[in-house]
Amino acid sequence: MIPTYEEIYAALAERHGAELQKKLSTARTAVCGLGGLGSNIAVCLVRAGVGHVRIIDFDRVDISNINRQQYFLEQIGQYKTDALYEILKKINPYCEIVRTNVRLNGENIPEILGSEDIICEAFDDPEAKAELVNCVLERLPEKYLIAASGMAGLISANLIKTRKVAKRFYLSGDGESDVSEGTGLVSSRVMVCAAHQAHKAIQIINALSTT
Repeated sequence: MIPTYEEIYAALAERHGAELQKKLSTARTAVCGLGGLGSNIAVCLVRAGVGHVRIIDFDRVDISNINRQQYFLEQIGQYKTDALYEILKKINPYCEIVRTNVRLNGENIPEILGSEDIICEAFDDPEAKAELVNCVLERLPEKYLIAASGMAGLISANLIKTRKVAKRFYLSGDGESDVSEGTGLVSSRVMVCAAHQAHKAIQIINALSTT
């Protein structure tokens, strides 16, 4: 039997405190890219009881994704938005999950992300990362943006940090490791970076006023 919304909210409030949980439950977030970073970020946000999570991607689940992304073998071939929606709804059926199955670009970013408070960048393509970051900073300066750079390899996960780049712009990662160098992407280190991004989102939500 699935617990009621009130039961889940009470359990989360007991862990997080009533004030923080109220803020989490009314927060609006977006995760752009649902790969190793994005799928893990979304899971963290929904487990924390964030009330609204928009998940954005245009790709399908592939067998090569399974080593680090929050998908299952039976979901191979599904659109990532649909597959992750299923997973997130199993975690918290009362969270508002908005699926946006589209490739973001400079033209549609302002419209799609305009109603969100916190935007998590989780692309693996450098050009797509740069386009999203530049567009948000230039056309949506009132939004909080959390991006990532550097999470590949087997070097210490303790090198992954989150730093403030600008007033509402944060960057998680080690800033150096690249997929093309050596081992590539390993689930544990990618998940650490994703957790950094999700945690920064929760910190920002906590700092926001509910009025």
